[in-house]
Amino acid sequence: MKDALRNVLDAIKQKVDYADVRLLTSRIERLKVKNGSVDSISDTTSKGFGFRVIVDGCWGFSSSSTLTEAEAARVADEAIEIARATRLAKTFDVDLGEMEPAVDTYETKIVKDPFTIPLEDKIAILLEADKIMGANAAIKTRECSCNSFLTDKIFLSTEGADITQKIIECGGGIAAFAVGEEDVQKRSYPNSWGDTATRGFEFFEAIDLAGNAERTAEEAAALIKAPPCPSGETTIIIGGAQLALQVHESCGHPIELDRVFGMEASFAGTSFLTVEKLGNFKYGSDKVFMTADATCEGGLGTFGYDDEGVPAQRTPIVDAGDFVGYITSRETASRLKQRSNGCMRADGWNRIPLIRMTNINLEPGEWDFDELIKDTKDGILIDTNKSWSIDDKRLNFQFGTEAAWKIKNGKIEGMLKNPVYTGITPEFWGNCDAVCNEKHWHIWGVPNCGKGEPVQLSHVAHGTAPARFRNVRVGA
Repeated sequence: MKDALRNVLDAIKQKVDYADVRLLTSRIERLKVKNGSVDSISDTTSKGFGFRVIVDGCWGFSSSSTLTEAEAARVADEAIEIARATRLAKTFDVDLGEMEPAVDTYETKIVKDPFTIPLEDKIAILLEADKIMGANAAIKTRECSCNSFLTDKIFLSTEGADITQKIIECGGGIAAFAVGEEDVQKRSYPNSWGDTATRGFEFFEAIDLAGNAERTAEEAAALIKAPPCPSGETTIIIGGAQLALQVHESCGHPIELDRVFGMEASFAGTSFLTVEKLGNFKYGSDKVFMTADATCEGGLGTFGYDDEGVPAQRTPIVDAGDFVGYITSRETASRLKQRSNGCMRADGWNRIPLIRMTNINLEPGEWDFDELIKDTKDGILIDTNKSWSIDDKRLNFQFGTEAAWKIKNGKIEGMLKNPVYTGITPEFWGNCDAVCNEKHWHIWGVPNCGKGEPVQLSHVAHGTAPARFRNVRVGA
């Protein structure tokens, strides 16, 4: 089929300003155990291709799952007709800028292919964790999951790009639900949506669900009897799992350059980080360093090339608190007289690529976690997301988490339930006065980032370590 697609690209060269095609095969296996039984097993495969073309400065796209050269020719012609039709709404010509086309292959580094591990072995791990959580009488519902993803991509373009990639992802998690007389509380491990990485089955094994099941259940049960989080302004230390979502919502989405330009506004709108702020805006304190890094080994936003054939890169976003970069496509980058930093991805063969986060990381600081606790005289440790809300400029936000712990005179005391915290993005990050070191830094996979209409779910990640923020409004 690759040769057939190349033949079609050669045939339409004279009709288009530019064209590319993605041939994609994806496989997804999901396993779930609930309350001592296998709740669901799914194993799905999807194959197809999609052509993007530019004609007279306008985009056209069409796709199909019929893998023949005749169908590819038909789909390419349809994409050309769509591009011609969109001239009626054109306000400016698409400019992709210049780029050297790549001819390359890329493959995720793994030890164990998750698709070769017997189902009964995976299920046994889940059932063991479920059994341990079920031994706690307060736990009424238990959920355990293991998920594996395989993506084979071929990318060809009229510029001469020829890129083959094989990306494997694996992960999972557990959740315990405790029930009291008038309350239900949840604790999750390792995060509220588990954790996933571009690694093999060895990553899922290393999560050690069974080894963390008893503590997870105990914390859920303890939350039933815990007092509510007090209201007021205080110092908070945010754990890495929750901080991943904080970075995602208040940094990752507003640095998408298509949102900035108003080309995209689904799922909480546009962005407060407008172009005049680039290099001229204080996003956070001098302790805040953020990068967009698609080269991190194991990150869920890690790959060789994006869906425009642009190589994976590491790009500074926030440098000592200063806002210095966006995540871009070829088209949007050219509007800033830049080159794309490789952030265009689609969630399937029948979707157009959009600017998506890669691994948007809060770089590690200098603090050891225990020393940070000792240095905090009065405050709250808060972790694991339960709810989120953010306005359509990504400025005002409120997050709820599964659990919190009181910090008094440099020591962690009892648990607090139903904590929420609120803030305004640049003020909040401006109040960050400490970030933990590399020993506590972890790349958290987020396999469910929504964007676009029709919605596309992208796999992204955020490297974080616990960090301290002063003067934050909290409540229950």
